[in-house]
Amino acid sequence: MNRLAGKTALITGAGSGIGREVAHKFGKEGAAVVCADIKGFEETAKEITDAGGKAIGVELDVSKLDSWKQAVDHTMKEFGALDALANIAGIPEAVDIVDLEEEAFDKMMNVNLKGVFFGMKTVLPHFVEKGAGKIVNIASLAAHVGLTNLPSYSASKGGVVSMSRQVAMDYAGRNIQINAVSPGIIETPILANISPEMRKQFTDATPANRLGRPDEIASMVLFLCTNEADFITGQAMIVDGGWGSQ
Repeated sequence: MNRLAGKTALITGAGSGIGREVAHKFGKEGAAVVCADIKGFEETAKEITDAGGKAIGVELDVSKLDSWKQAVDHTMKEFGALDALANIAGIPEAVDIVDLEEEAFDKMMNVNLKGVFFGMKTVLPHFVEKGAGKIVNIASLAAHVGLTNLPSYSASKGGVVSMSRQVAMDYAGRNIQINAVSPGIIETPILANISPEMRKQFTDATPANRLGRPDEIASMVLFLCTNEADFITGQAMIVDGGWGSQ
């Protein structure tokens, strides 16, 4: 339970869903956790500290470069180091491309893709100076297979996979590992309002015959941020209950 002892990790999207689960798992494994989000981040940080861990909450709008710089500066002032970044923050959609508005497309790219770009751009100089670092970017099954009514979401997550692979090659020789994790359909607040019929469709489409849990995605993110994963970089780890293998 101490695979990240002595490490500091910045987790975006830590206010809810997968990001919150990642933050908790990192805290249990001994990391000092920077819980970053636009809301809910203070609650997550308090839950970690109440459980005996070390954490702070930081407000972060991932679509704004200045917000990233402030969050990383706060991290360095508070903990004096940064060892891992988990880019979990993201937004969903469900719309036919004909009905997709330009404003909605731009927002999707600003959060899901530009947010990952800003995160890597901001933390990599610290990792280079330190001579080590881990980055895990959340993508999606939609980056690998065609799913209905997800045009801008699929594009943004496909970009996350491609950018993660490219940047991983640039920094592989500097002891910095960069990977993506692509979840399938996961039980998060995003699914709270779907119909029973749609839930059944998702379940039936998954060979494991169930939806995934946030802690199962968090476990993969955690693994990729440990020393056990030092020889893994530039990969997109698909955690989808077998959906993409059909």
